[in-house]
Amino acid sequence: MSAVESLSGADRAWLLMDRPTNPMVVVGLIVLARPLALAPLKALIAKRFLAFERFRRIPVADAASATWIEAPQFELTDHVLRVSLPAHAAQRDLEALVGELASTPFKPGMPLWSFHLVEHYRGGSALIVRIHHCYADGVALLEVLLSLADGAVAPSHPTAPSEASTARPVAPVSARLLPGLLPASMLRALREGADALEKGVHYALHPGESATLAQQALGLIAELAHLAALPDDPPTRLKQPLSGIRRCAWAAPLLLEEVRAVGRFLGCTVNDVLVATLAGALGRYLSGKGDAIAETTIRAAVPVNLRSADGAAHALGNQFGLVFVPIPIGITHPLERLYAVHASMQQLKASTQALATLGLLYLVGNLPSAVEPPLVALFTGKASLIASNLPGPGARLRICGSAVTQVLFWVPQGGSIGTGVSMLSYAGRVQFGVMADRQVIADPHELVELIGSEFERLVYLVLLGARSL
Repeated sequence: MSAVESLSGADRAWLLMDRPTNPMVVVGLIVLARPLALAPLKALIAKRFLAFERFRRIPVADAASATWIEAPQFELTDHVLRVSLPAHAAQRDLEALVGELASTPFKPGMPLWSFHLVEHYRGGSALIVRIHHCYADGVALLEVLLSLADGAVAPSHPTAPSEASTARPVAPVSARLLPGLLPASMLRALREGADALEKGVHYALHPGESATLAQQALGLIAELAHLAALPDDPPTRLKQPLSGIRRCAWAAPLLLEEVRAVGRFLGCTVNDVLVATLAGALGRYLSGKGDAIAETTIRAAVPVNLRSADGAAHALGNQFGLVFVPIPIGITHPLERLYAVHASMQQLKASTQALATLGLLYLVGNLPSAVEPPLVALFTGKASLIASNLPGPGARLRICGSAVTQVLFWVPQGGSIGTGVSMLSYAGRVQFGVMADRQVIADPHELVELIGSEFERLVYLVLLGARSL
């Protein structure tokens, strides 16, 4: 990476989305079975993490562009810190610390990432990692963190730009949108963003097919128009003004093979089962708080990886789109709810929502910064939460000789959304984690404690041999 390099449109978009009440920071948690000393951790980060030169850079934006600049006085000790929990600290103590750090802004004038080594946690230690979303998306950052594991092979060219980011523009496209669906300012922005759509993942997947890409771009713009025309999510306590103070909790893990078995028996995917379980827990939580949820469906914005099949997951940058998944919180019967989720997922698999929203991110990042707030407000109003589902490694890992017993990962929410739910598989288990603004969910334990019981309701029906209502 050169001393000064421009951010891609998608990376700049995530930088612009930063708000004091809703920072665009990815948070990771790695729990280790044995204590880890600070010195070997620093040596590991210097060798593996800083092999990605971008982490020595600072993103700097103005009204029209953004660039990566060399940190004037980079010191590893500013980014790798030690913090201690009280003796005999429990999960709640670590959750409180994760929430506190997730609410703490980075120091100005420094690269936007940190590692906190947590001492005295259940006889071992933990790592709390924070990285701004403009550096990379969740898929890439998970790969970066996994590269810290013992025996992991460091990427040979970790900073090589992705194919999508270096694609040359193809023939420009006219954005023929149906008038009246979008405000005039957005229509103009989307017309200007048609090129950005073509410069994105489409060109990487279909090089040289400019005529086909032009047609696809028009379809993607129509998809954005369709999304913009959707009504905002119904008012629940998930749609509250944000304070910027985060709260965090995670549920007891589910056995991945058990989740698979339930899905196979009912003709659904693992993802269907997890989302339906989440929908049941959200419905019970909101109903218990007094929200009228009968026949109510909210939406979750779900990240979708759009790297090509042969693309390197460790290549930094943002290469994902979002789909808006209906979450039927008003359906109380577990099977009816699961089949409703399955039907919605099948429809979304045939849609171009993820590509369209990636195009929107390129659009936002390539236009003046004043365009960003109304666009983000328009689209984040369509969802009440972010729900990410990342597949982690199937085998147990070790870092500096210590076994990794638990991995959690939260992506930021964005705009007016104040609740994030993560689903991450690791070593045969699936872990749900919730991170929410305290104005939205004051105590996330009340939600995560419902997740296990909602899954058990599905298991019970499977044991009874039930496949239909």
